[in-house]
Amino acid sequence: MKGLLGRKLGMTQVFAEDGTLIPVTVVETTPNVVLQVKTVETDGYNAVQLGFEEIKETRTTKANVGHCQKAGTSPKRFIKEVRDCELDVQVGDLVKADIFAAGETVDVIGTSKGKGYQGTIVRNNAHQGPKTHGGSKNIRHIGSLATNGITSRQGRIMKGTVMPGQEGGYRTTSQNLTVIKVDTENNYMLIKGCVPGPKKGFVMIRTAKTSKGNSEAVTLVDYTKEVQ
Repeated sequence: MKGLLGRKLGMTQVFAEDGTLIPVTVVETTPNVVLQVKTVETDGYNAVQLGFEEIKETRTTKANVGHCQKAGTSPKRFIKEVRDCELDVQVGDLVKADIFAAGETVDVIGTSKGKGYQGTIVRNNAHQGPKTHGGSKNIRHIGSLATNGITSRQGRIMKGTVMPGQEGGYRTTSQNLTVIKVDTENNYMLIKGCVPGPKKGFVMIRTAKTSKGNSEAVTLVDYTKEVQ
């Protein structure tokens, strides 16, 4: 498995040479710095720790400053590990976007947009109640909680019962997305479809875990060519 940290910039669309429109997400992928290489002997598991985007020393912790100094680099804002990483790297090396190629299938991990306090219909896709005249007024409420096959004398609520609450703002993964383009000169990637999180949100791109195989690379329209 291989991985790379980046920042989601937003969505746009590109065209293939056959005229197909492809919706893509633009992810900024400036080179990541290898901060630590973990092994089974020293840490109990294999992983490569990556750092992305510089941050002022006054805006981070002394622990982060000292940890990054061991790798010979400045403090990083976004630090994540890639488990069982297949990259042959050492502490202080740079990992660029060219570890991925167009047509490759990847998973993108990020923090979803926060939606605030939501009810069961929005948060859990629950059904609405009846809207008949003179009928139940329980249209958007959650209904009975303490039944679930339990006697009414117990009256306790089972774990996992659908309820209102905070929606969004949690770690989520978009699986089996296709890489459309990798630009190492300008440090960005185009990934087909949408990825988790808001604009300027941090994401991690890794090898897809449940992929059925890679796709054929798409040839995009090049608007920089001179028309004769």
